[in-house]
Amino acid sequence: MPPPPTMKKIRRWQRTLILALLSLSVVAPLIFVSHRLNFLTPDGRRDFLDDLSSFAYKPDPLKLSAIEQESAEELEEPKQVVYKENDFGVAISNNSERTNDSEDSLTDGSRSNLLEVNVSEVDHHERQVEEAQQKGLSLTDGDKRNLNETVMHNLDISTNSQSTRSENIEVGDKQSDRKATRRHQNSRSQYRKVTNHKVEEIKDQIVRARAYLSFAPPGSNSHLVKELKLRIKDMERVAGEATYDSDLPRSALQKMRHMEASLSKANRAFPDCSSMASKLHAMNHNVEEQLRSQQRQATYLVHLAARTTPKGLHCLSMRLTADYFALGPEQRKFPNENKFNDPKLYHYAVFSDNVLASAVVVNSTVSAAKEEEKIVFHVVTNSLYFPAISMWFLLNPPGSATVHIQNMDNFKWLSKYSTSKKYDSNDPRYTSELNYLRFYLPEIFPALHKIVLFDHDVVVQQDLSGLWNANMEGKVIGAVQTCEESESSFRRMNMLINFSDPFIAKRFDVNACTWAFGMNLFDLQQWRRHNLTAVYHKYLQMGSKRPLFNTGSLPLGWLTFYNKTMVLDRRWQVLGLGSDSAVDGNEIEQSAVIHYDGVRKPWLDIAMRRYKNYWTKFVNFDCPLLQRCNLQA
Repeated sequence: MPPPPTMKKIRRWQRTLILALLSLSVVAPLIFVSHRLNFLTPDGRRDFLDDLSSFAYKPDPLKLSAIEQESAEELEEPKQVVYKENDFGVAISNNSERTNDSEDSLTDGSRSNLLEVNVSEVDHHERQVEEAQQKGLSLTDGDKRNLNETVMHNLDISTNSQSTRSENIEVGDKQSDRKATRRHQNSRSQYRKVTNHKVEEIKDQIVRARAYLSFAPPGSNSHLVKELKLRIKDMERVAGEATYDSDLPRSALQKMRHMEASLSKANRAFPDCSSMASKLHAMNHNVEEQLRSQQRQATYLVHLAARTTPKGLHCLSMRLTADYFALGPEQRKFPNENKFNDPKLYHYAVFSDNVLASAVVVNSTVSAAKEEEKIVFHVVTNSLYFPAISMWFLLNPPGSATVHIQNMDNFKWLSKYSTSKKYDSNDPRYTSELNYLRFYLPEIFPALHKIVLFDHDVVVQQDLSGLWNANMEGKVIGAVQTCEESESSFRRMNMLINFSDPFIAKRFDVNACTWAFGMNLFDLQQWRRHNLTAVYHKYLQMGSKRPLFNTGSLPLGWLTFYNKTMVLDRRWQVLGLGSDSAVDGNEIEQSAVIHYDGVRKPWLDIAMRRYKNYWTKFVNFDCPLLQRCNLQA
C-alpha cells in the first residue's frame, strides 16, 4: 500500500534540512576564516600562522604499547669530561694489567660516546625549536641564526672534547703498552737470571763430592765413599743435559737434599778447609788445561780441513779432466782469442786451482756487469788443474764475456825466479806458487795497462766498471785499508813484519796503514816504471836468510808496495766472511765485493752458514756433474 502524500512531504523537508545544515557546516568556517583574515594586521597574521603550525600530528602513546616511550624531559645529555693526558696516563698505567679485549672495548666505547653526544646535540636543537613553536614564540631570522650558531658551537666543543678524550685514550694505551712491555722484559730477564740456579747448584754439588772423594785413601771402600759415588751418579742422571731449572725432573729437589746431607757427612769427616781449597784449585787448573788442549785440537782440525780438498771437488776435477782429454785439439780452443790482449777492455784475473771457486768469481763478476761483452777474464792455474778448469768453462761459458785459461807451467820466464821461499808450513795457502804469482803481473800480461786481480774466495755483487775510471795518481795498487782498530779485519804492520830488525825499523813506519788483498786494481805501467818485481825479489831473498816477516804473501805485499797504494772506499770490499761471524749484514749487502778471507771457505763443510748463500747462489747444483759427485749447497 503506498504511503500517504503527507508522509512524503515530511521526508522531503527532512532531507532538505539535513542538506542545508551540511552545506552551512562547510561554508560557514570558510566565510568566518576569510572574514577574519581580512581584518588581521601583518604581524597578527604571522602569529596566527605560527599558531596553526604549532599543531603537529602526535601519535597516541597508548597505541604503541609495544615500545617503551620516553618524554623529552626525561632525556639527559652525557657528561662531557675532558681528561688531562697526565691524569689519564696514570689511570691507564694503574690498570695496565687489563686484557686487550678490555682496552678495545674502552676505545669502542669512546667512539660510541662521541656519536651519542652528536645525536643528543641535534635532538636538543630540535627540542628548542619545537618548544619555541609550542609556546607561540616568534623567532626572527637573527634569533634563528644565533640559535643555530650556539648549537653548532656546542657541537664543536663536544666533538673536540671527544677527540681529545680519544687521543688521551690512545696515548694512555701506548704508555700502558710500553710499561707492560718493559715490565714483561724485566720479569723475563729476572726469570732468566734464576732459571738455571738449581742446575748450577747441582753441578757445584758434584764438584764438591768429587773433591771429597779425592781425600779418601786409594782403594778405600768405606760407607761414605760408596755413598758419595752413588750420589754423584744420581745427580749426573738428574742433571743430564738440562740447561734451565724447568728441564729438571720432579725428583731433583729431593736428590739435592740427599746430596747435601752426604756432603755434610764428608765435611765432618774431612774438616780441613785449606786442603779442600787446594784440591779445588788443582781441579780448576786441570780443567783449564783440558780446555786449552781441546781448543788447540779444534784449531788444528779446522786448519786441516781448510787445506784438504773435499772429496766432491776432487771427484769433479777428475771427471772434468777425463772429459777434456776426450776432446780434439780444435774443440779445446776458446772463442774471442783476439780480445785476450786488448788494453781497451776490462781485464780481470784470478789465480786458482779450485774449479768451483774460480767459476763463482767469473759468474758473479759477469752477472753484475753492465757491459759483459767488454769483460775478459784470465784464469791462471797449474798443469794439474788446467784440464779441469778449461773443460768447465768450455761447458759453461759466462755469457758474452771472454775467458782465457792459462797454465803457469807454460811461463818459461818463471823458471829463472825462485817464486817462494821454503817456509816451515804445510799449509798450501802459504806455500803454493799460485799465491805468489801475483807479484809477476807485468810479466804474465805484458800487453795490458791495467788489471783487477781477485782472490778465488771472493764474490762480486756490483758492477766494477767504475774502477777503470779511477785516478790512481801515480800509485801502483788500489786496495781497501785494514787499519781501523774497531774492526775485526784490523792489522798493524808489526803483526806480520819483524820491526825488531834494524833494516825494517829504519825503512818502514810501524804505524803505517795496512791494506788487504782480495780485490785489487793494478796499474801495470807504473809497476814496470818502478820495477817492483825486482823489489819483491829483494825482500824475498832477505827473508829467506833472516826472519823479516811471517808466512804468506800479505806481508811481502806491504813491503813491496809500501807508499805506492791508493786507498779504495770501503764499499768496494768487505772482509771477514771466512773468519768473523759478526760481520754486519747491511755492510755485506752494500759492498761491491765480499771476501771470505780466513780458513772457513764457502765450499768447505766448516763454512759459516749465514754467509754461505752469497756464494752458493752462483753455483748450479742441478748440473749432472755436480750431482754425480754429490756436491750440494
